[in-house]
Amino acid sequence: MKSTKVLFISQEITPYLPESEMALIGRNLPQGIQERGKEIRTFMPRYGCINERRNQLHEVIRLSGMNLVIDDSDHPLIIKVASIQSARMQVYFIDNEDYFHRKFTLCDESQTYFEDNDERAIFFARGVLETVKKLRWAPDLIHCHGWISAFVPVMVKKAYGDDPLFAKSKVIYSVYNDEFNNSFRANVRNKIMIDGITKKDVEILKTPDFINLSKLAINFSDGIIFGSSEINKDVAEHIKNNDKLVLPYQDKDNYIESFNTFYDQILNNSVDDNKK
Repeated sequence: MKSTKVLFISQEITPYLPESEMALIGRNLPQGIQERGKEIRTFMPRYGCINERRNQLHEVIRLSGMNLVIDDSDHPLIIKVASIQSARMQVYFIDNEDYFHRKFTLCDESQTYFEDNDERAIFFARGVLETVKKLRWAPDLIHCHGWISAFVPVMVKKAYGDDPLFAKSKVIYSVYNDEFNNSFRANVRNKIMIDGITKKDVEILKTPDFINLSKLAINFSDGIIFGSSEINKDVAEHIKNNDKLVLPYQDKDNYIESFNTFYDQILNNSVDDNKK
C-alpha cells in the first residue's frame, strides 16, 4: 500500500525564521506527519533575511530556470533547498530577486506591508505548484499555512485541476491570527486569472483585503483548520457558514496527532464522495 503524500506550503518555518506559532508548526508538523508514515514535501518563501550560508541553502539547478509571468512581466523562478538533519526532512525555498531579496519578510522596518505582496503571494503559489510538477510528485493532500499561501486552493482546484498530478489533491487551509491591515492592489484579480480561473472565481477579491483573501482560500479548500486560538471574527463566521470539514484549534501538545487524523478524515471523505 502506497503512503499518503502531503505537501506543506508554509509562510514561516523555524529555524529559518524566528520562532512563532506558525513557524513552530511549519517546523514540527511535517516531521510529525512523516514519522506517522506519510511522505512529505515542504515549501516556504526564501525571504532575504534568511542566512543562506548558516542554513546551508543551495540552488537546485534542475528545478530552477523557469519564468513565471505575472502582470505581463517575466519573473525567473529559483528553487533552493536545505535539510533539517534532526528531522530527516528537506525544505524547498521559492526564490526570486524581484520579490524575495529584500531583508524583511512581509513588511518593512516600519511594519508597513509591501505594496507588491499580492504578486509575491501569486508567485509563491505558482512557484510551489510548478516545482511539484517538475518533481513529478502527486500530493494526495496539500496543507497551506498563512495568507501568503491563500492563492493555492483556487489554483489547485481551477488552474491545475486538469493536471494528473493535482486532479485528486485535497486542500486544507489553516487560518491564523496573521491579519494585515491594508488591502492588495485593485488589479489583483487580473493577476490571478491564469488559465482555468475565471472572473467569477475571484469575484470576492473586489475588495482585496485579508478577510476576502481568507474567504477565497476557504471557498476552494476541502478542510479548514483553526491554526490560532483566536482568528478574525468575519473569517470565523465564513467558516461556520461553509459546508467544509473543520478542525477547531488544537493545543500545542496534541495537534500533530489531531492533524494526522483530520488528514485521514479529509481523504476518506473524498473516497466516500467518489462512491456516490
